[in-house]
Parts: sequence; C-alpha cells; structure tokens
Amino acid sequence: MRLALSEISTVGASFAEDVAAYAAAGFDAIGIWESKLPDDDGANVALLERHGLAVANCVPAVPAVLPLGIPGLEGPPDPEVRIGSLCASMRRLAAYRPESVLCLSGPLAGRAEAEARSIVVDGLQRIGAAAREAGVRLGLEPIHGSQGATTAFVHTIADALALLEEAGLEDVGIMADTYNLAGEEPAALAAVAGRVTGLHVADWPLEQGRSDRVLPGEGRGEAAARLAALRAAGWDGTLDVEIFSTPDRFWSLPVDEAARRAHAAAAALRDAV
Repeated sequence: MRLALSEISTVGASFAEDVAAYAAAGFDAIGIWESKLPDDDGANVALLERHGLAVANCVPAVPAVLPLGIPGLEGPPDPEVRIGSLCASMRRLAAYRPESVLCLSGPLAGRAEAEARSIVVDGLQRIGAAAREAGVRLGLEPIHGSQGATTAFVHTIADALALLEEAGLEDVGIMADTYNLAGEEPAALAAVAGRVTGLHVADWPLEQGRSDRVLPGEGRGEAAARLAALRAAGWDGTLDVEIFSTPDRFWSLPVDEAARRAHAAAAALRDAV
C-alpha cells in the first residue's frame, strides 16, 4: 500500500518544499492541493518525477459546488463560477495523473435543501463530464456533520450515494476520510469499497472539545478501524494522511519534521492492518 501526505498537513510550506520533504521522509506519493501549485504544470510534474513521487488525491482550488464558510477558503459566491472552476481543475489536474480528484457539495448556507440539491446535482453532472473527458476519477467527499454549516450538507456514505444516484453518475465515486466518517460503522465503508476513489486518514483527538485532527495512532482509532475494513474488502488504494490542525499544534512543525512524523504514523498504520 502506497503512503502519501496531503499538502494541507504542511500548510505553511510551498509546493517545492512539500515535494522535497515528503520524498525525503519516504512517502511514495503526495496529495496535491491545487492552491499550492505554481503556474507551470510541466515544471511541477518534472519536479515530482525527479523526486519519485506519484500523486494521490487532489483537492481543487475551488473544492465545493456551493460556497464554503471556512475562513480563507470561501472562494467565489456564484455556484456557476465555482462549477466552471471545478471543471477547469479536472482538466488541469489530469496532467498529474492523480489517483483521484475530489469535490464537496458545500453547505446549505441558508438555501432550502431542495434548491441546494438541484444546484449540486447539476454541478456534479458537469464536473463529472469534465472529469470523464480528462480521464480522471472523481470522488464526492462526505463531511462530518459537525462541519455541516461550513463545509457540506453531504455527511454520510448514504447521503453521497443518494446524491450521485440522483445525478445519474455511476462512474463518480466516494472520497473517504476516516475523520469525516467517524460516525459510520467500518462495515458501511467496506460495503462500498469498490466505489472508494481515495482515502484520507487522520484520527479525532483523545481530548474532548478539540476540532483539529491528529495523526493516525494518536487519537481515537478511526483510521485503523476503517482502513482495516477497507483492506478486508479488497481495497488497495493509497493511504493519504491529511491533517487539519492549528498554528500551535501540528501546523507549527517545520515541514521536514511534520513529514517524518506523518510517515512514521502512516507506516505503522499500514503495517498494523
């Protein structure tokens, strides 16, 4: 099983710094955040090749159909502009030959659910067509219910499947995240293993009241339980560590140290299951 680190985990480092540090730490792949990419895709791909890194899961510059309520990640307010950006990201990110590219529904943010679903279904159909044409695998990511007001109204595997069925998108899969799917039974994830486009791994902290993420093995065990279920169901994709943190916790680490710690945790998780 390949190991990867998603670039949000080292939020203060540049793309070039991420590539060098992740490769030096022993990772096989990188989870790209498009917002970190320099403009020259040819040079970026060449840099990855020189360091021997494949690409795991990509997060588009505008990751959600509906506007996010996350400071710094709000993006354009018009869903039409956002859908156009997501379609463009499918075409751009294809050059990196990723395992998958993800998207989010976005939150309701005052819209009636029927209106929001209609916008997102239309958006997913167009984004899915762009992904199909570009030759990339698209995954819709369910987000933990505690983040419903800021990030997505799609919270569960069942929610995601229902929305994709409504859109008629059998070729679009589910981007799984062990933190976001903490409320799901591992068996529910295993049941859709063939449709899982990628896997972000992190644990919930042991300390109550925290909303940041911790490395697998340092928290409540969500990553291990869900990865074990997927592996038992035959899933063999990349284990992609993704840590959203705070400036006084994981995000405070220098990129080299963060990459080393993340690799050690990912390797231990892989070997345990």
